[in-house]
Amino acid sequence: MIFLSAFDASLPLANPVLKFLLILVIILIAPLLLNRIKIPPLLGMIIAGAIVGPHGFYLMERDSSIILSGTAGLLYIMFLAGLEIDMADFKKNSKKSIVFGMFTFLIPMTLGILGGLYILNFSIYTSVLLASMFASHTLIAYPLVSKMGVAKNRAVNITVGGTMITDTLALLVLAVIVGMTTGEVNTEFWVRLTISLIIFGLIVMFLFPIIGRWFFKRFEDNVSQYIFVLVMVFSGAVLAELAGIEAIIGAFLAGLAMNRLIPHTSPLMNRIEFVGNAIFIPFFLIGVGMLIDYRVFFQDLETLKVAAIMTIIATSAKYLAAWLTQKTYNFTSTERALIFGLSNAQAAATLAAVLVGYNIILGETVDGEPVRLLNESVLNGTILMILITCTISSFVAQKAAKKQSLADASSTEPGDAETRERILIPISNSETTDELINLGLILKSKRNVEGLYALTIINNATVDEPAVKKAGKLLNQASVTASATDNFIHELLRYDIDIVNGITSVVREKGITDLILGLHQQSGISDSFLGDLTEGLLTKCNTTTLIYKAAQPIATIKRQLVVVPAKAEKETGFPFWLVKLWNLARNTGAKLVFYATAETLDYIKKVQEKHPIECEFREFSQWNDFLILSREIDKDDNLFIIMSRKDKLSYQKNMANIPDYLNNYFQRNSFILVFPIQAGVADPRGIDLTNPSLMEPIERLDEIGKTIGSLFRKK
Repeated sequence: MIFLSAFDASLPLANPVLKFLLILVIILIAPLLLNRIKIPPLLGMIIAGAIVGPHGFYLMERDSSIILSGTAGLLYIMFLAGLEIDMADFKKNSKKSIVFGMFTFLIPMTLGILGGLYILNFSIYTSVLLASMFASHTLIAYPLVSKMGVAKNRAVNITVGGTMITDTLALLVLAVIVGMTTGEVNTEFWVRLTISLIIFGLIVMFLFPIIGRWFFKRFEDNVSQYIFVLVMVFSGAVLAELAGIEAIIGAFLAGLAMNRLIPHTSPLMNRIEFVGNAIFIPFFLIGVGMLIDYRVFFQDLETLKVAAIMTIIATSAKYLAAWLTQKTYNFTSTERALIFGLSNAQAAATLAAVLVGYNIILGETVDGEPVRLLNESVLNGTILMILITCTISSFVAQKAAKKQSLADASSTEPGDAETRERILIPISNSETTDELINLGLILKSKRNVEGLYALTIINNATVDEPAVKKAGKLLNQASVTASATDNFIHELLRYDIDIVNGITSVVREKGITDLILGLHQQSGISDSFLGDLTEGLLTKCNTTTLIYKAAQPIATIKRQLVVVPAKAEKETGFPFWLVKLWNLARNTGAKLVFYATAETLDYIKKVQEKHPIECEFREFSQWNDFLILSREIDKDDNLFIIMSRKDKLSYQKNMANIPDYLNNYFQRNSFILVFPIQAGVADPRGIDLTNPSLMEPIERLDEIGKTIGSLFRKK
């Protein structure tokens, strides 16, 4: 009994074990129950927080632990928004983001000031601060939209960019209003604010990537990498607060700064999303729910009036901003709904503003009651507004994201590349296995979830137990690496006296389309290796074959220098390796720099115009001057060389010297040699590449979903 007497189960719960258990039960049960009645999971968390919080059954207090976890969850949402954004689209749509950002800031500010002055009869300072609350919004529905697979839609991209603009401006208004009410706004205030913002932006956007690249090059431990990411998130948040703005802006910019270093298909990205969606973000939503006091509905008509006016103005202003953005850029109604659903929710900056305003005391009444910048009716009305706008946002965003996802899926025709793509990765060394699998994950098409194969070959003449165990460990390592990104990889074990025959047999049996071969980091590429490969695999396997040597993790690569021979665009396999490059650029954010003849560059430019990624184009035709690239390549660049089989259309005689060049002049760089599909080469899959129907490839660009075969039609 002495043990039971020490067990404290009184309400509100003080026992940390019971509190954490209750929160975990909410995170587990709330989405399952509310999904049955079509209520979005994030709204379920808010409702659950209201039920168990101080104004509900009072099972828990909104104490420092809840506030701490909730703050981390809010920063996590903003960080994910910056991390998942497509940087190419972000740059392409930057002007649109600015336009939407100004719409969603100026319209609520205008309506809010007018409503505060002439409907609620507030002072000018109170009205401006109230309007700034309407102007800001929280991407509370972003995890839901991301889960639906439309996070890279242009409407989402523009909304995320606009959020940074409007939240920054709204929080600056808050800082100015606070300064004016306390008499601190002067020339020194503006100079200090401007300088601190510039220093903050420079540190986050320029220094953070340098630190991140240095860390990821030297530390491969999964836990260390994840903790490092958290350090960068909160460092950005702290720097933002030191600069005089809210921490959420720092978290968002930290996501942008780390964007290129964390590929969207990497195990690290999967861990970041998993932990955030499982723990941090639900804590934030539950914490928001705990602020809701349902009793104000019945006790204070003034609060209901203020809440109704605030909600109508905020929702109308955000819808008007979304509508104007749609009309300005000819967006679809679904994209307008996405913009409105994401931008309507009021939470983070709104809470910050109302609490700051409530705590500013301007004087005292005759009865000794404090006169606040924002009174108690506004405080309670804000909580109700948060509940209502989050509810509207959740339903609208979920419906629009589902509709957009179905529209994207219907635009992908049956039998496209995602269903046919099969990538084979032979592995023989544990030190190179992870990088080879990661490369395969980055190059594969998005919808290809079961088209990866890991192969280990055991010499049939010298089979022993250690060799079998080693092969099993290698295959298991490959599976673990793939599963960390929610991808499945087929484990293949073959017994063969000849490695080339073993690989060729698998290519034939499985219908392999792409082959990735690896070199050890400490080894160069020898003439004998390339010769054996040419005589073996390249004459028997007409697949897109990539030979990869990783001098550093592929996520830390800044630029991909792509060297393309003349007439490469006339080869059958041209669009197939080009798609892989597009996948590489999309998933890593690395810049592509193409070196090719003017004719070849024209074809690539057509693709780039339709499906923009960050590219440069430089004319290059003299392969006997190949070493000129050694003066242009930097330490963090990868060399991507398109090769050719001998006597084929794009073959250059200086290709025979490539191994010497790489060993002597590019030792510190990663490189990938690509041997494309070429007509007239034996194909173990039984495909006749002389068939005219195959001369117009129908490979599709991942993330874009549109056929590029027509761009490469044989003349």
